[in-house]
Order: sequence, then C-alpha cells, then structure tokens
Amino acid sequence: MIKLLLLLLLLTTTTTTTTTTTTLAKQPYSLVQSQKPAPKPHHEKLTHLRVFLHHIVSGRCPNSVQVAQAASTNTSSSFFGQVNVIDNALTEGPAMASKLVGRAQGLYALASQEGVGLLMAMNFAFMDGKYNGSTITVLGRNMVSTPVREMPVIGGSGLFRLARGYVQAKTYSSDMKTTNAVVEYNCFVLHY
Repeated sequence: MIKLLLLLLLLTTTTTTTTTTTTLAKQPYSLVQSQKPAPKPHHEKLTHLRVFLHHIVSGRCPNSVQVAQAASTNTSSSFFGQVNVIDNALTEGPAMASKLVGRAQGLYALASQEGVGLLMAMNFAFMDGKYNGSTITVLGRNMVSTPVREMPVIGGSGLFRLARGYVQAKTYSSDMKTTNAVVEYNCFVLHY
C-alpha cells in the first residue's frame, strides 16, 4: 500500500512539473519587449571640443589616487600593474585658473611592461554651457611618451547619447618630479 502511494505521489509531481513547464514555454516573454527607437534627426553632427585636463598626483588635494599596485616582486620601470582613480578638472585653457567646464572621472591602469602605457576608462562629465549634464566616454590605450595619443569615444549621454568618435591627447606641460601634468584633449564626437 505504501509503495502504491509513493508511486502515485511521484507521478502527480512529475505531471504537475511537466504541465507547468509546458505552460511557461507557451507564454510570451513579459520582460523583454521591442521598442521603437527614439526619433533622430536625419544626420549626425560632428562636434569638436578642446579641453585641458589637470592631472594632479601630489600636494594636499590630488585628483589622481593610486588604488592598487602589483606585487612587491614586480620591478618594472613602467609601474606595470598600478591602478589609479581620477577626478581631473577639465578647463577651457591650460591654466588651472581657467574656466572649469567639467571633470574627467574614471580610472587608468598601467598596462604595459615596456614604456608607460595606460589603459584609460573615463567619462568627460561636462558641467557648463550647452553640454552641461552630458558626458562622453573614452576607453583606450594611452602611450604617454607618444607626442599625440588617440583613443576612441565609445559612447555618451545627454546631448552626446549614441556618440562615437575619438580624442587626441597631447601633453601641454608636465613636472617630472611630481608627475603632475596638463594634457590638451581634442575631442571629435559624432552624435545626433
């Protein structure tokens, strides 16, 4: 009698599970729905922005802070493995007293064993004028010793939504003792 009850219980559970699975398989997805894309103007615009990034590692208020480093056995002269988080000022001109137009926020990793090569991942968050509240996102390789470095713009927000393009970085000035620097960024951004 007990064997018969166990067999009936097993058959009931299997039937219920199969029925539930079959019912769920026939239902349309409720969380994934297609959406119509937002209306866009007929053509993309090319915007050229020139800003100066102030990279300050030393002093009482640095805007680039080391958050990780390689093991102490790493003797690389390129500081391979170091990671810094940044919140660099972006200004209209090269002087720190120039008008603040935004912040470069993100991180970089020293990702080259030969030469100082950075992997940059940052947003240029604009805080002034027409582009206030908009961002462009830069992700790429920055070989610091090269006179002009080019990195891709992979996206953006606000007026730069769906952005693509590139930036060119050129060191305007640097202090070898402190490693503080001012870098000119020319941003060429295609957006709607």
